[in-house]
Amino acid sequence: DGSGKRTFALRLAQSLLCETPKAGVLGYCGTCGACTRIERNVHPDLYVLEGQLKMGSGESRGFHAEDMGARDLVRQLSMHSYAGGRRVLVLPDADITPQAANALLKFFEEPPPGVHVLATTSSLDRVLATIRSRMVAVQFPRLSVGEVATILGGLGANPEEALRIARLANAHVGRALAILEGENPVRDNAIAWFYAVLENGEIDSTWWTRTTLEEGIDTVRSLLRDWIALELGGATVPLALPDQRELLKRLRAPDSALVARAFDALSGAARMARTNVAPELVANLVRMALVTIAA
Repeated sequence: DGSGKRTFALRLAQSLLCETPKAGVLGYCGTCGACTRIERNVHPDLYVLEGQLKMGSGESRGFHAEDMGARDLVRQLSMHSYAGGRRVLVLPDADITPQAANALLKFFEEPPPGVHVLATTSSLDRVLATIRSRMVAVQFPRLSVGEVATILGGLGANPEEALRIARLANAHVGRALAILEGENPVRDNAIAWFYAVLENGEIDSTWWTRTTLEEGIDTVRSLLRDWIALELGGATVPLALPDQRELLKRLRAPDSALVARAFDALSGAARMARTNVAPELVANLVRMALVTIAA
């Protein structure tokens, strides 16, 4: 999660559709008609499907209809390219219902000429084995804090600020960019919820959705790690979330054994977050682990 898979998929799609001749597949000019249309999100042969891919109604519709289903995709991608070249379907954070997956099996096994499907996921187990077996897997390793800081530096952040943000984001590119832009509501909401749970067992929050659950759990785990680190290593120990140092120091000393058990519970919750278990149920398991420490 946060290793740049979605960005790579989109740039690979742009490389495939770029009209400038080149020796290989990778690379795009950024100035041709195709690149210009992609930057404006209006290229007729590039479809980026957000959200869950379902079976669909089977009705004829335009290629960029928001509620397009699996059958609609197969029908549309079987037609000729609008621009006379390739067609590309991008499925970021691929979420495909079993019914839709069954409808796509033959399509993935024998796609029409010139059609490319790029799917990304941080939870491979959530993609049916029958779909995985028909695709080429490319693994993206977790980035280091230094690598994320370098990316931020390329976007104009000074070295000290880039390193601070990369650490705050736990080397997650997407979260680091959100912090750089002054926006990271999932992290902020999860932090506020963490303190509220320790104080009064709070459950209501907005940080748990299918797409934000893992980030929220990761934030809570970092807070737990920093809380016990302050107790064991002293006030100056390096923290994963250094901006929380003063608030964590105000908490009573945690019981190491209870925190260890909570870590185990959160690891289990993180694994469940990669399945189809309801996000609220997973979040409630996290809450119960924290309440045990606070009791």
